[in-house]
Amino acid sequence: MQGVEELQGKRSRRLSRAGVLVVTLGLTASLAASPTVKPETAPVPGNTPSGKSVGKRHWFQIGKASWYGGKFNGRKTADGETYDMYAMTCAHRTLPLGSWVRVTNLRNRKWTILRVNDRGPVPTDRIVDLSYAAAQKLSMEGLAKVRVEEVNPSDPALAEQMVAQLRMADPVPVHPADELPNVGVLTPGLPIDAER
Repeated sequence: MQGVEELQGKRSRRLSRAGVLVVTLGLTASLAASPTVKPETAPVPGNTPSGKSVGKRHWFQIGKASWYGGKFNGRKTADGETYDMYAMTCAHRTLPLGSWVRVTNLRNRKWTILRVNDRGPVPTDRIVDLSYAAAQKLSMEGLAKVRVEEVNPSDPALAEQMVAQLRMADPVPVHPADELPNVGVLTPGLPIDAER
């Protein structure tokens, strides 16, 4: 009888060890799948008991980005505004609406600052959906591997980056009304010279 109890004790210890191993592997896998968080060297304001500065955590995410344009232009976004494909905005699943992000195309290192005003993207293999204008700014053709970083709009460094972004923008030619090129109306079926 004592041999049977000893055998059952060994079996239950093996099962409990296997259970601990399974839980440990599960936690490790979930941590590996979560967004990467990198400590920043800047101190966090506030009192620390030891007097040492504590590094604040800088949130960022790396993954695929897509863009959406004409089909959705004029529709309502998750924050209630009308979607403008020429605005510097994006859609993200979890970031607070109205927050600001810096999106960097990892292939060509081009970046832009965008405001989150919508929810998405729908495909689960993508992390952010950019407006048409943002995709053009990043020279995206279809999908692109990007880095998304949340930024604080009151940060002086962000203000400098936004000013730099404005300087990089392609100037749009504006013509005063009297300097507009002469544009004729074409009548179907007639050559251009026949109308003048």
